[in-house]
Amino acid sequence: MTLTNLQRAETIVHALPYIQKYYNKVVVIKYGGNAMINEELKQAVMNDIVLLSLIGVKVVLVHGGGPEINDMLKKIGKKSEFVNGLRVTDAETIDTVLMVLAGKVNKSLVNLIECTGGKAVGLCGLDGHLIEAETLDENLGYVGKITKINIEPITDLLDKGYIPVVSTLGCDNEGHVYNINADTAAAQIAGAMKAESLISMTDICGILMDKDDPSTLVTNIAPPKAHELMEQGVIQGGMIPKVECCLDAIKLGVNRVFILDGTKPHAILMEMLTDEGVGTMFVKEEQA
Repeated sequence: MTLTNLQRAETIVHALPYIQKYYNKVVVIKYGGNAMINEELKQAVMNDIVLLSLIGVKVVLVHGGGPEINDMLKKIGKKSEFVNGLRVTDAETIDTVLMVLAGKVNKSLVNLIECTGGKAVGLCGLDGHLIEAETLDENLGYVGKITKINIEPITDLLDKGYIPVVSTLGCDNEGHVYNINADTAAAQIAGAMKAESLISMTDICGILMDKDDPSTLVTNIAPPKAHELMEQGVIQGGMIPKVECCLDAIKLGVNRVFILDGTKPHAILMEMLTDEGVGTMFVKEEQA
């Protein structure tokens, strides 16, 4: 289908109220999963991020890199081990995580944003002690629990017109490096910045009343209903920690939190700049 010039103009005009709502506001995007593996999808995500930045949205990109870490550990002959979805991280593994996340993945995303016409600078949680952490569980090794977010490195870059690209590593005052869950880090960063929105890109379209039926998507939900669905077992498995991070972000003062299917091209723009949206939106109770 080919759009006429009039249709293109009407599409832009239709997006105007949403552009006004987000202008000069902070939006944190958590990026990971299959949307990071497929190069075509990755380019679509970067296009969305650069467009938002150019229309005045202060975008902060927080990324994981689980598949790339798995690949590197496999290359060096080390088996990946997980407990309740968290990677068991010994001294050798944390060195690999640091190399892959803060090096390969972070800089490749910065490069892609720059090549797409944006301005980006890569950060990891060690820079400026952006993410301070302590041991979450001794049985997990160097897996961190966030104790403090220092937002100055991010705000300094935003003020200068850059898109901060943050890899989720943390540190303590003794110099230990910790692997931080990307959903948790994104929620904490969004909360510390009092962001307008947090967008969590996953591999599913959001909360489904029937996990096998996409037509049962819950498009809008407040914390009490989310807790109810977890108690009923509607929200289960790997969705539970993601939903808990979304609820944490709302509790920390983020106005809206979205779970989107990152495998859909331009899901970010469809959620932020249209009436219909494509995922599940979490709002404060009084907004529901």
